[in-house]
Amino acid sequence: MENPHSLQPLSLKEKAGYALGDMASNFYWRVFDLFLFIFYTDVFGLAPAAVGTMMLVTRIIDAVSDPFMGALADRTQTRWGKFRPYLLWGILPITAAGVLTFTVPDVSEPGKLIWAYATYIFMMLAYTFINVPYGALMGVITGNSQQRTTLTSFRFIGAFSGGTLVAYLTPELVDLFGGRDEALGWQLTMMFYGVLASCLFAISFFTTKERISPPAKQSSPVKQDLIDLSQNKPWLVLFSLALIIMLTISLRGSSGTFYFKYYVERSDLIGAFSMVYMLSLAVGAAITPLLTRYIDKKRLLMWLMIIVTVLSTLFYWVPADQIAWMFALQIGIGLCLGPKSPLVFSMYADSADYSQWRTGRRATAMIFSAASFSQKLGGALAGGMIGWMLATMGYVANTEQSADSQQGIVWLMTLLPALFALISVFIIRLYPLNNSKMDSIQQDLFVQQNKA
Repeated sequence: MENPHSLQPLSLKEKAGYALGDMASNFYWRVFDLFLFIFYTDVFGLAPAAVGTMMLVTRIIDAVSDPFMGALADRTQTRWGKFRPYLLWGILPITAAGVLTFTVPDVSEPGKLIWAYATYIFMMLAYTFINVPYGALMGVITGNSQQRTTLTSFRFIGAFSGGTLVAYLTPELVDLFGGRDEALGWQLTMMFYGVLASCLFAISFFTTKERISPPAKQSSPVKQDLIDLSQNKPWLVLFSLALIIMLTISLRGSSGTFYFKYYVERSDLIGAFSMVYMLSLAVGAAITPLLTRYIDKKRLLMWLMIIVTVLSTLFYWVPADQIAWMFALQIGIGLCLGPKSPLVFSMYADSADYSQWRTGRRATAMIFSAASFSQKLGGALAGGMIGWMLATMGYVANTEQSADSQQGIVWLMTLLPALFALISVFIIRLYPLNNSKMDSIQQDLFVQQNKA
């Protein structure tokens, strides 16, 4: 049932508090996105094909766990709500998992591979345990579509701010904590990030409030939740869209470190290049509420992905010595991808309203967990592509790369992401909800639930 205040504007304190939760998450997610692949090949000592296969297998396992986590969260009942408690319960597992994942054991190569599989699966399951409820929390803080867009903008400003810190500070912290022992530096860096993230998750718990709950007489069989999802056209479009856009983002993010280390041959610029990207993402997220006042979410997202396609294609033609052009295009791509996350997650919340309006049932966490499933599947496919392409092109860690290997790295950074960005444009066209439709749905729900 909706709280009478669920359509009212949110306080700055609550929006900022919610944003800190995703800042905390990005002390993990952005490390995976930017540094994990090259950590496994250049520090841990695994072959790129083995890393690609491992990332595909482990992320699929993790992705399958998301709907189960969503079902669990939807059925959680506590005095603090359904989703907020996980912000505290998940602190210890995610902190421990982060340190173990970036620990290099003194064992044989097969033993290292087993360790990598086990710890990375643990890491991603711990991330799921805290992040799926966190994502679903946005859907029950407010029932106002524009407020949701604002809230998700705050969320991703927090996310991209955390990502900016990770992008810039991680290489510095690894050097500071480890000196010549790079493996120790990674382990202590993740311990440091774990402490920071724990504090931020706790603040997010204490500053947010759940205002929307399922209808009082709703029964909650998981099978029915899945059936509702399969018949929710807006969600099905968003599921496909998230997978494809994540391929664009993950390919660029993970290959960027290889691009600067082995193609540009300027490892010293990796932190700065990643930092300007994260800052531009944050700016893009920040201006999203302003843009959605004048442009429908669907139309805005289509135009943004068209521009990403063009800029990523132009990136292919930039010579290795044209650093300024690389940074300029990276900033442009970041500004266009920044609004993507607030827009899509706000649309997921809208699809939860649409499902409740159509079926009389609400399963917020199931919708968000299945969305997370889609993103992780996209990340898994991207990880597999990177590993297999590097292996096919003859990549050898910590040596000068062949012309074929360099060409493969450039494709991963430019043309392949451009292709998936273009595909996403055609998927967005299928999304059926617009602003006027959502206004009508949300008013209907407010009236119906307050009569119950």
